[in-house]
Amino acid sequence: MAEQDQDANRMKIGVIGPLEEGGNDGKTPTYQDVRDMAVAAENAGLDSYWLADHFLFRMPNTEESGQWEAMTYLSALAAVTSRITLGPMVAATSFRSPALLAKMADALDEISGGRFVLGLGSGWHEPEYKAFGFPFDHRVSRFEEALQIITPLLHEGRVDFKGEYYSAEDSVLRPRGPSPQGPRILVGAKGPRMLQLTARYADAWNTAWHMDPAVAAQRWDGLKAACAEVGRDPSTIEFTVGVPIRVLLNGETAPEGDQTIFGSPEQVAEALRGFAVIGAQHLILAPEPNGPGSIERIARVLEAYNA
Repeated sequence: MAEQDQDANRMKIGVIGPLEEGGNDGKTPTYQDVRDMAVAAENAGLDSYWLADHFLFRMPNTEESGQWEAMTYLSALAAVTSRITLGPMVAATSFRSPALLAKMADALDEISGGRFVLGLGSGWHEPEYKAFGFPFDHRVSRFEEALQIITPLLHEGRVDFKGEYYSAEDSVLRPRGPSPQGPRILVGAKGPRMLQLTARYADAWNTAWHMDPAVAAQRWDGLKAACAEVGRDPSTIEFTVGVPIRVLLNGETAPEGDQTIFGSPEQVAEALRGFAVIGAQHLILAPEPNGPGSIERIARVLEAYNA
């Protein structure tokens, strides 16, 4: 029993995999690459495997790039893994109708045997909205309406909602996956209004990307304040943090100005312990560079962390 309690209180550690062009050690990842990384992450003892939800990137002074569709890939990964938690980090509610997104999440709950977490956000990269025909205006208001559809559909299996941006009239989820109240909902948020919505609707919250635990702790204070405003106990929301890392081996050095936590597996593990000190319950690591070799390196960090 004591070992079970200790495991329940252990800070979980997961990883975000590559889907974007050039994201696999400079190459475009194939499905086999992504599958092999997810299986390797599961075999290494990592707790979760995440995929970003984007369609393309058009950033100033950089070459245009795209990426594979995340929910399709997560469905495939759910079928070839058996233990590891899977989810989008995070799915933009603007990219799919809210009722459809809930339906997809329930199917993923079934395929994964209850291992799917529905990560949600309001989106941020305007070029992909324009390119794929999605409205970019009033994103937080649209997000709020989306949650008013998704949450009751997943929790209760039914909703009747008509808003300014979305509607779901007498909508039901049938059949249902194995989770009694549907997949857990994680929200990625940092603005005051988004934090309030997190406090009202989310089972978990993500803040990213942080190298300094003190900054993540300040963000957590902001969510706790939002919880106080809506009457929510913050201990009922899982505190997750996205952390960029670079694991160095055999005399390797980090590039000048590197924006990651970098060092030997032991040094990175020690830095990650700082997030446990501030109360983080789940870390989502973004390795640089990303690719098959990154899971091997993270496994060494995990071994050092658990030593």
